[in-house]
Amino acid sequence: MSNGSLHKLFEKEIQDLYSAETQLIDALPKMAQAATSAELQRSFKDHWHATKRQKERLEEVARMAGFSPEGKECVGMQALIEEGEEVIKEDMPGALRDAALIVAAQKVEHYEMASYGSVRTFAQMMGMQQEAAILQKTLDEEGETDHKLSALAESHINAQALGLSN
Repeated sequence: MSNGSLHKLFEKEIQDLYSAETQLIDALPKMAQAATSAELQRSFKDHWHATKRQKERLEEVARMAGFSPEGKECVGMQALIEEGEEVIKEDMPGALRDAALIVAAQKVEHYEMASYGSVRTFAQMMGMQQEAAILQKTLDEEGETDHKLSALAESHINAQALGLSN
């Protein structure tokens, strides 16, 4: 693959991520409202603030690389958000809903980690070190969010969903 075609793929994937982050900014408040655990609500709210910063970083990367971050609809994120909306609509007890919301949120995080890891690598391959560093920062944040969600699930939410604790 030539550098020119890799740059086009990089542009397409940045635009996809930009759309994903935009969609997530709209979805996270709904997930926070649906959560019954105060810690999970706080986690979704914190991630909403982080997502806004991540979207701004994508704007910066696109500007540095000479293209618009807009122009592509992320159907992958759209489907993941629809899964989360199904969880919200289901009639489930609080802890079980929280466990299901964590599953939905972690699917989103893993999608984002795969995407950010790929575009970071593309940037490195094309000698775009500043852009790669910006993308790495977001990749690190996505991993941290995933770990926080796992910790919440493993510390008490899953056990509550199972009925082992209050």
